[in-house]
Amino acid sequence: MSRGPSSEPAPEAAEATAGRGAELVAQILRSVPERLGAHMGGLYLFSDDRQLLELVMTFGAARQFTRPWQHVGMTVPIPVVDAARDGRVVWVGGAEEMARRYPRVAVAMPYAFCLAAVPLVARGTTYGALFLLWPGAHPSELAPRERDALDQLARGLTEVLAEAARAGRPVRPGPIPVVAENRSADPLATMSARLPEGVCDIDLDGRLAAVTPTAAELLGEPVEKLLGARLWSVLRWLRDPVYEYHYRAAVIGGQPTSFVALRPPDRWLSFRLFPDASGVTVQIAAADVARPDGQGERPAERTVHTRPGALYHLLHLASALTEAISVQDVVTMVSEQILPGFGGQAVAVLMAEGGRLRIAGHRGYPAGLVDQFDGTSLSESTPGVQASTNPVPAFFETRAELERLYPDRHETQDGMAAWAYLPLVTSRRLIGTCVLAFAEPHRFDTEERAVLTSLGGLIAQALDRARLYDTKLVLAHGLQESLLPRALPAVPSLDISARYLPCTEDMDVGGDFYDLIRVGPDSVAVVIGDVQGHNVNAAALMGQVRTAVRAFAAADADPSTVLTRTNRLLADLDTALLASCTYFCVDLVRREAWLASAGHPVPLLYGPDGRARALEPLTGVVLNVDPAAEYPQIRIDLPIGTTLVLYTDGLIDAPGTDPDQAVAGLIATLARYGREPLDRLADALIGRAGQADHRTDDIALLLVRSVPR
Repeated sequence: MSRGPSSEPAPEAAEATAGRGAELVAQILRSVPERLGAHMGGLYLFSDDRQLLELVMTFGAARQFTRPWQHVGMTVPIPVVDAARDGRVVWVGGAEEMARRYPRVAVAMPYAFCLAAVPLVARGTTYGALFLLWPGAHPSELAPRERDALDQLARGLTEVLAEAARAGRPVRPGPIPVVAENRSADPLATMSARLPEGVCDIDLDGRLAAVTPTAAELLGEPVEKLLGARLWSVLRWLRDPVYEYHYRAAVIGGQPTSFVALRPPDRWLSFRLFPDASGVTVQIAAADVARPDGQGERPAERTVHTRPGALYHLLHLASALTEAISVQDVVTMVSEQILPGFGGQAVAVLMAEGGRLRIAGHRGYPAGLVDQFDGTSLSESTPGVQASTNPVPAFFETRAELERLYPDRHETQDGMAAWAYLPLVTSRRLIGTCVLAFAEPHRFDTEERAVLTSLGGLIAQALDRARLYDTKLVLAHGLQESLLPRALPAVPSLDISARYLPCTEDMDVGGDFYDLIRVGPDSVAVVIGDVQGHNVNAAALMGQVRTAVRAFAAADADPSTVLTRTNRLLADLDTALLASCTYFCVDLVRREAWLASAGHPVPLLYGPDGRARALEPLTGVVLNVDPAAEYPQIRIDLPIGTTLVLYTDGLIDAPGTDPDQAVAGLIATLARYGREPLDRLADALIGRAGQADHRTDDIALLLVRSVPR
């Protein structure tokens, strides 16, 4: 008998489901090829802060293909993000539609396939999204039967995720996505099941898992050497990128493909690739290729030694660098997208500033190794100085070659064996150099040198933008800090703690502010506010609002009068910007406060009895809407042990979060940590928002606690 929609699993069943949630998810994904005919797919779940989708598990996809998409932000224009954000199924019926609707995906994966992205939603909670790929030969529309099967699949996955979450053991992403493989214990049996001939089996990592003796003989290498290796690395005559293109087209497109290659000196071989969700079967046979004189070019005659996949990494880098914000973002993207494409191990970006060599960023070197070169005088003769002052690329294929030009230089002792020094030139200015380092000697042929040199210009443009961003960010944060109080005054009978976190989505100064003002021997004013916008105008208005509030408070005005006068002042300033504000006037002797609010998020209160709740003042409209607006006030008792929590909306208005649920979460946190010292309580309330890499708004938090004198 089926369970009704409102019934809940027994606690023991829920715990068992949660404990093996990942296993159940893997079982469902492994069933997809048979149930739906899709050959590849994966499961994305929201990160804890719901700012990212994280790839948890895949089937039919090697990590080398999914690595660039392991973590995606909720603003990235790809199908799985649209599905999770909008709560709808996204279907892309082929390469042309992909290029039209999602050009970034089409550039990174220029293959023929159809794609579906399905949101995973249960009881109003979106856990993430599932994506599936079909061969390009699939009809451009899903059949009703397929759509029903897709809905059933999504419901099954969502039920597993929801039950695991309810049991307190949610399915979470690991350091790398798990691969749900449909692989038998005997790779030869799997291979033979696909194509019963002398063939090779390539696993999801692109390595040879099985090779028949006939295939080994055709390839000219023993089975032992081929097993565990990639065809492109073990056979030099297959290092033309066009051959790996065919391999990638088969894997991502999900359809058979073929090519012909010349095994030196004169043996032509045909390769037919047959993919499925567990790997690729390669059929290799002798080919009869006639080549009349003067017609065409034999593949083996090309002198192309660029590492396979380098062009794909370049495409990924070109796309990713458009989103690079800081200098470290540029360094990270080069290390993730370029180093794998050329076999490098480390990268460093060097800049010439103030007569000295500066290390702008690095990755892949042991901690502290590169930093010791920071500050090298530009008068010294080192490869880094030369590359940062001369717009000519330099390539050193061995350590001996480098040390012949720079003997006894400490900079060469970085543990590497080959280097490429790429000048970073933008707008005819040399702004630095990018160093790619290799752990083993590396041959840079003509084509690879040309590609890497051109790459320097791409990095230079991104780096120039990033440096400008970093500079403006420092200035913006400096301005922000100058507009906020450097320290809050000590007040008898009160403990005070404050936090301020700038947004991370742009470089402009925000309008959040807070203050604590002594207005008499036994009274103090507490204010927090938020001016609309993130720019210099918002910052200037914030300074004016804060100054006005201090002036009106100094006149010993009550909260209602302070906000009324501030509202009229904003109207007189003829600005279109709005501002919210909450103002307390605390009587330190009577231990009471009067409160007025202008459209600001509700304050929270933690009482001596351990109860946490939201205050509900008679909130007036935000400032600068109605010059004649009035702001009623209420009285609040503040016995010893009472804590007031004031905050700006950046703490509760994160994308994808219900503000009411966010306030409820703050109240729950306040109830749990309300008796802790204020600094610990502030850290707990900031919590996940403070740890987020991406914040779309500033956050101000001010805590006031009534304590004995």
